[in-house]
Amino acid sequence: MTKTRKFNFKQWFKDEVKKLHYVNFLFLTLAGIINATGVTLFLTPVGLYDGGFSGTSFFLSQVTPLNLSIFLVILNFPFFLLGFKKLGLPFIVYSLYAIGMYSLFAWLYQSVFGLDFSLGSPVVQHEVLLAAVFGGIISGVGSGLTIRFGGAIDGVEVLGVLFAKRINLSIGTFVMIYNAILYIIAGAVINNWLLALYSVIAYACGLKAVDFVVDGFDKAKSAFIISDKHEEVAEALSAEFGRGVTVLDAEGYYSKANKTIIYCVINRFEVSKLKEIIQSIDSHAFVAINDVTDSMSKNLRYSRFDKKRKPTETISATATATSDTPTTEPTEDNQ
Repeated sequence: MTKTRKFNFKQWFKDEVKKLHYVNFLFLTLAGIINATGVTLFLTPVGLYDGGFSGTSFFLSQVTPLNLSIFLVILNFPFFLLGFKKLGLPFIVYSLYAIGMYSLFAWLYQSVFGLDFSLGSPVVQHEVLLAAVFGGIISGVGSGLTIRFGGAIDGVEVLGVLFAKRINLSIGTFVMIYNAILYIIAGAVINNWLLALYSVIAYACGLKAVDFVVDGFDKAKSAFIISDKHEEVAEALSAEFGRGVTVLDAEGYYSKANKTIIYCVINRFEVSKLKEIIQSIDSHAFVAINDVTDSMSKNLRYSRFDKKRKPTETISATATATSDTPTTEPTEDNQ
């Protein structure tokens, strides 16, 4: 009979606390300041809504006498506490800290710093389109920094994690539906559909900024190559880019012939060179190039100009491909 180990909360808590890093808190402080800047100096002064609980907080502050920062705390904190078990202590601590910084600086901007909001935005006055674009981008950078350093600055994403699967929706779809409902309700209650539509522009700009910050400037690509001259292709790619490739054994579904797949991860500036090399060796090769949403490899930092770098045998990377984009059509021989 096996004994069940008793859960040691104290030891678990110590282990979780060790995962926290002070550098993350520094960047999360910056993220909170940036997010508060985008929302309170650009969006809310001209009546635009951010997405998620941030936009909901502004809407509630319009129809009640309470301050924006109060609703940010009231709406966000409970859902992060509910998600504690599923998301883990570091994520919750980082997120609550970022929201705390966001709420603090939103309050400072509105109540302490003495900024003049009588002409709308202190930066762009009543230029609603400029406020939507720049407010969306700035707040998106803040949200992206929060995600990049281990947290989330809006509880609606946690709400999506907890409930989206129960109603057969992805988290992204859940958040999008939430924001659509928010903009419709706000437009109807405030009786200003123009501001609701401008808010959609701000939200779209914010999404692109988040992707840009989270994915980075040097977005990676992965390439799957099927060629009868796989040895020559693999050697040429490894020599050109200064890193190794992975070779996989495969079988054609129709022909049942043994095939070799070459897999490598490159940056976006190397795509055209990769195609050129493959075409020069085997014009009948099948190539599929995918976007990589996440990669971990020091090899990607080296370029083909780093001649001192010795290529490794295989590329060490964890990657998620988001789309399949064949650069050549598969032929019967490739299947």
